[in-house]
Amino acid sequence: MTRNFFGTDGVRGRANSYPMTAEVAMRLGSAVGRYFRRDKQEHRVVIGKDTRRSGYMLENALTAGLTSTGMDVFLLGPVPTPAVGLLTHSMRADLGVMISASHNPHYDNGIKFFGPDGYKLSDEAEIEIERILRGDIALCQPENIGRAQRIEGGIWRYVEYAKTTFPFRGRLDGLKVVIDCANGAAYKAAPDVLWELGAEVIPVGVSPNGFNINDGCGSTNTALAAQTVLEHKADVGICLDGDADRVMILDENGKVADGDQIMGLIAARWAREGRLVGGTLVTTVMSNLGLEKFLASRNIKMRRTNVGDRYVVEAMRAGGFNLGGEQSGHIVMTDFATTGDGLIAGLQFLAAMVETGDKASALTQVFETYPQMLENIRYELGQEPLEDDGVKAAIGRAEVMLKGNGRLLIRKSGTEPLVRVMGESEDNDVLQKAVKHVVAAIKKVT
Repeated sequence: MTRNFFGTDGVRGRANSYPMTAEVAMRLGSAVGRYFRRDKQEHRVVIGKDTRRSGYMLENALTAGLTSTGMDVFLLGPVPTPAVGLLTHSMRADLGVMISASHNPHYDNGIKFFGPDGYKLSDEAEIEIERILRGDIALCQPENIGRAQRIEGGIWRYVEYAKTTFPFRGRLDGLKVVIDCANGAAYKAAPDVLWELGAEVIPVGVSPNGFNINDGCGSTNTALAAQTVLEHKADVGICLDGDADRVMILDENGKVADGDQIMGLIAARWAREGRLVGGTLVTTVMSNLGLEKFLASRNIKMRRTNVGDRYVVEAMRAGGFNLGGEQSGHIVMTDFATTGDGLIAGLQFLAAMVETGDKASALTQVFETYPQMLENIRYELGQEPLEDDGVKAAIGRAEVMLKGNGRLLIRKSGTEPLVRVMGESEDNDVLQKAVKHVVAAIKKVT
């Protein structure tokens, strides 16, 4: 049985449209509450959110559903996604919930769930929750209805924990750091962590108004942060996304390093220090071939998974590995966190700067990337463009073009109705022809 309601990272969609309505959120809260309810007296849930206006609506609807099945709800307010994973476990909660559409615009929203161990739910758990959702959900007796309360200290627990991940006795004194919080969930936590560790902090994207999350800022739009780095002659820039589980690093010249470069740097450093468990980095099929060659040259193994940080984490847990992530900037370090944590990954980069004395530009480009091209084609719900014979034939021809010096990856997005066509090749001209050939074929049938 497959998941139909959940995507690659929880449930996501346009706010106030199915499935991101208050009605669905309340019912989903009831279904998840019923799934996690055990034979014990107290049932605890923590709920965090980013800064979208629709978060208020979904927070209240989820709370109603959860309390209807006897769960006590603790509302954290705006906190990073990794803080929810951390606090779910440290507060001995049965369940953690994060209301966020990550890097998407304000008009989208999503709901992510964490189990009592602080890790995102498995496919099996989500399938069972969908089964409960389709049926009659058993509500609790009136005397067992849960309570809800807002707690103020959750974010500061995360701030203190994040600081402990910076190497012992390390300080950021003398470093000028631009931190772009995307007007999102880390707008309080990230600048405080950096300042308390000694950095001179220039904050960007720290004035959320419910609608400006990821708008012209953050990890998916680094131009503002790059300009700020140059204007202030900063040493480095750290760009987070709306829920702060992704990061991009900017060097002192404003040049961007993506997740592949950051993972390559951390993997090589940890391998030299004997800290890289199994000598392996877990990445997805999207990671650049240049990263794969770089790791091989240092006898570091690379294990690829499907796209989605939850699949990276599953592979890491199955193999006992402690480092993984995605090109998009999810960096997962299970020594520190149960999911991608942009701030803690940024701290690891800053630690490399402090310990080596090198400029950011010397650390951000650890390998030469293969030319890579990505095109997204939107389709109507109900369409299956990849099943079309013409599209299949175009894909076959493109694979022949790239054979021997590149690769082609075509997949449907797990969060929105898009076909993603990614190609990679040493020969940029061949790459352009191959990808455009496939894109044209898909557009004919969408």
